[in-house]
Amino acid sequence: MRKSLFLGLATAAIFSTTAQAGTLEDVKKAGFVKCGVSTSLAGFSAADDKGNWKGLDVDVCRGVAAAVLGDATKVKFSPLTAKERFTALQSGEIDILSRNTTWTLTRDASLGLNFAGVNYYDGQGFMVSKKLGIDSTLKLDGAAICIQAGTTTELNLSDYFKANNMKYKAITFDTNDQTIEGFKSGRCDVLTTDQSGLYSLRLKLEDPNSAVVLPEIISKEPLGPVVRQGDDVWFNIVKWTLNAMINAEEMGVTSKNVDEMKKSKDPAIGRLMGGQGEKLKLDDNWSFNIIKQVGNYGESFEANVGAGSPLKIERGVNALWNKGGIMYAPPIR
Repeated sequence: MRKSLFLGLATAAIFSTTAQAGTLEDVKKAGFVKCGVSTSLAGFSAADDKGNWKGLDVDVCRGVAAAVLGDATKVKFSPLTAKERFTALQSGEIDILSRNTTWTLTRDASLGLNFAGVNYYDGQGFMVSKKLGIDSTLKLDGAAICIQAGTTTELNLSDYFKANNMKYKAITFDTNDQTIEGFKSGRCDVLTTDQSGLYSLRLKLEDPNSAVVLPEIISKEPLGPVVRQGDDVWFNIVKWTLNAMINAEEMGVTSKNVDEMKKSKDPAIGRLMGGQGEKLKLDDNWSFNIIKQVGNYGESFEANVGAGSPLKIERGVNALWNKGGIMYAPPIR
């Protein structure tokens, strides 16, 4: 009993130490934000042939850099596998994890981490080759399934097949690229991950139309940025960076009209544009810089995963709350 208590206190002490309660000062001193992202997931975080990182998750980190340093380009990206990501954050190797990561009780309460919000509401789905003629997950009994290790998809998959009295063979890989290669080579009949990830990985096939994403979604996967516990100042900055982007879309403030909107007589837009910085230990241009340099949430969504991207994912539940979706941010006041 005493040994268990000691280990628990020791673990808590480690998390407290790594948080250092001074990430903001560390970032300012370094001159850049250290951001953990996926190894390569189109639409969320992937580097182009020139090494420039782009994606919905990437934009969160760029937004934080704009808020803190006044420059959205001041980010050092660290590509991490699912198994590496939490250790990298706990150890202080990165300042923020923005890597299509699901918010769960275990992760929130047991790993010394804080989720700063949701930037994409997702759910686990399945992709199969069209030539198999399968139109439902309930027809996957006995299938070999490609899956990425260290993710929530492993438990979801086990629970779903057990609940439906089906069997499967799991073929596990460390990265998304390895998983899609396993699917392409025929090592598995099915690939499972978050549905947004399936649309992204399908683009890596020689003929994306040769595979179909099945209609069923078997889980809730609220994805969002993560920070260490023990540093509320940094937690608030990351949280309100995302909130500012969502609120900006709701108010119609974009990267293209932000200079004009700064002159608005609307009190809510005025608060969005400035005057709240001291509450976050930032200057008053923090939110203006985010919108000007990165854009609002809708701009980021459309460019990276929506109509303006190869994925062409519909907004769906990720539409604003007043446009038929559930995307909603607390007010800036």
